[in-house]
Amino acid sequence: MSRAADLVSVLESTSSLAIVCHDNPDPDCLASAIALEAIAEEHDVDEVTITYGGEISHQQNRAFVNMLAVDVQPIEELDGDIDEFTTIAFVDHTVPGSNTALDPDIEPDIIVDHHPGEAVEAPFVDVRTEYGATATIFVEYLDSLDIDLTNRLASALLFAVHRERLDFVRDPTRREYEAALTVYPDAELDVLEQLYGSAFSPGTLDAIGRAIATRDRRGSSMIASVGKTGETDALPQAADYLLNLEGVDTVLVYGIVGDAIRISGRSIDPRINMGETLTEGFGELGSVGGHHDMAGGHIGLGIFADEQGDANELLAFVSGRIAQRFFDALNLDESSPST
Repeated sequence: MSRAADLVSVLESTSSLAIVCHDNPDPDCLASAIALEAIAEEHDVDEVTITYGGEISHQQNRAFVNMLAVDVQPIEELDGDIDEFTTIAFVDHTVPGSNTALDPDIEPDIIVDHHPGEAVEAPFVDVRTEYGATATIFVEYLDSLDIDLTNRLASALLFAVHRERLDFVRDPTRREYEAALTVYPDAELDVLEQLYGSAFSPGTLDAIGRAIATRDRRGSSMIASVGKTGETDALPQAADYLLNLEGVDTVLVYGIVGDAIRISGRSIDPRINMGETLTEGFGELGSVGGHHDMAGGHIGLGIFADEQGDANELLAFVSGRIAQRFFDALNLDESSPST
């Protein structure tokens, strides 16, 4: 049996399905969720609910949800009702309690992901770390199952594979190009054009501005602070922006979001594994992880949480320590040339 057929065999005994996105879901996660929803509905699952933790704060992600009419519910609105679903699926993440607000004691029945990490057992697990996007896996499922693509679903999947690989600039695999060609004929390109035009909110631009102003560089690596922000997605956007600076191939951006310090790393240096770098530098302090080229995480503020009234003082206190841990993980000392 194909992996798609294995998935269907699980869904055939399902009357209700909860599709759990990771916290602060991006287009890859959301498109994968609605693809699984389409497969479930094609195979007569009576009730399908897509849920997420955190926020959908990135302006482009909000536009994605609104323009493509993605019906998603915050996890807290489900309360304890998630236990009433016969089947629970994780898309674009794997480990219960990691990068999800869902109770870590709740075990998924279906896992589809492309991120490296801890192995988890479930009736259906398909984790393909050699793939560049989870949406790519779902394109293959849909094609294998001969499910007709709606314009909405094709548009979501095409946008997802593009954005997950930064428009096919950052380490796409051949499969991403093939997936894009598969869904392209049914996608609404005018919708995608509007989505691309909604990349930055004022808060994101302010965060990028602070990152530019606070950047600290050693060799080809850079670290910067976005300060205190309400937009979690501003951090990876700032990191992507700084990666465009001539001579820079590795970037870490940090800032205070809610009651935690969030970090987001990017690298185009093939010698650097960003996930391993952040784990080495910050793994003992919080929850971190990711890919060879991109990674992130958060560090709880603990006893400093009550001092957020003066975010500048708190950031001044921790910034030197964060920078030192980052540069130490990269084996860069103060003698490394900086700009």
